[in-house]
Parts: sequence; C-alpha cells; structure tokens
Amino acid sequence: MTGHPDANRSPLMVALPKGRLAHQTLEMFAAAGLPTPSGDNGRKLIMESAGGAMHYVMAKPADVPTFVEYGAADLGVCGLDTLRESQRHVYEPLLLPFGFCRLCLAAPADRPDTPLRYESQPRVATKYPNLTAEFFRARGVNAEIIALNGSVELGPLVGLAHLIVDVVETGNTLRANGLVETRTILEIQAVLIVNRAAYHLKRAAIEQVIDRLRTHLTAQPT
Repeated sequence: MTGHPDANRSPLMVALPKGRLAHQTLEMFAAAGLPTPSGDNGRKLIMESAGGAMHYVMAKPADVPTFVEYGAADLGVCGLDTLRESQRHVYEPLLLPFGFCRLCLAAPADRPDTPLRYESQPRVATKYPNLTAEFFRARGVNAEIIALNGSVELGPLVGLAHLIVDVVETGNTLRANGLVETRTILEIQAVLIVNRAAYHLKRAAIEQVIDRLRTHLTAQPT
C-alpha cells in the first residue's frame, strides 16, 4: 500500500488486543504489505504507521469489538470467543490463521459424565456468561451462571461451581487442577472485524486491506 489508503479520508483506525494477538496481527499486516507502526512505541496506546495511513489502537481484548461497533475504530482483530461473547454487530470479512483454541465445558475428573439434560441446576463458573448461558439454554438446562474474572478452574476446587466453561489451548491447566473437558462449545481463531458504517464510508481503503490480507493468506502453504 503506497501513500494514504484513501487520500480524501482520515486514516484507518485499527483496534488490536494487547498481547500475542497484536504481535501476530502486525506481523501478518507487514507481510501482506500493509503499513505498520515503525520503531519502538513503548507504552503508547495509539501507534501510527509510517506516513500515517493507519493508526493502531491498543485495547484490552474484550474492548476491541466495542471500539469497532461504536466506530472508534474502523477495523479490529479479536478472537471469535471475544466477539461472540460481546454480541456486537460488526462485519466479519476474514478469519485469520492464528489464535487457535477452543471454548470448552469442563468438570472434575471424578464427576460422572451425566448427560446435560439430566443435570439439575448445575452451577457453572466462567468468564463467558453469555456464551455459557446460550449453550445451556439451547439444551434445556437451567444452569446457574457464575461470572468470574480470574482463574475459573478454582470454581470446582473450592465448591463454588460444579462445572466451568473456559478457553482451552493445551489442556495443561485443566489437568493440573483435576479437570477434564466434556464438551467443546466453540472452535476459536482470530477474526478481522469491520465497523458497518465505516465499511461504506471508507469502502475502498477497507477493501484494500482485506484484499491484501486475503492475497497474502491465499499464497501461504497449507
């Protein structure tokens, strides 16, 4: 991308989740020939690319869909778990090949694997109350959802909950705490999201970003 994505409009604002997903996104953007921040930006929360064509907003992962839905950012990258939990209304033009994990229901290893329809008001600890409630509601189970912000594996260990719903990558943390996966609720990976109004107002610039990324991903070995 040479120069400004669209010389008649403001720079594209891209919301990124702080941490590994941000690094992976910026590496992919650079490999696709998109402008990325230059130099060490330290603790800056908004970073400009060389030439100012794109600005990157560093946000908490759970806030990325909010920034994009409300138009504070034109585009963003987040995990499918974060997006589905947030229930934000945005476009999802492209899945990205990183951030792979899964949202799972887990239980103590010595707990009988009772069919969910026979569970009587199980207490479920999770950081994903919306997705968890939807999962149990779809199965006709009246679960009590306990929203936690920290280590949900503690729930069954201290008698707070019977089950947990959490993101699992390797399963090592579950096993270390005597828990086992019983159901997969959602397969997760990173996703590019776009503000609905921005897609129409800045269509040329946004489609150029999507096309660059899609071309780059198509060229990668499978």
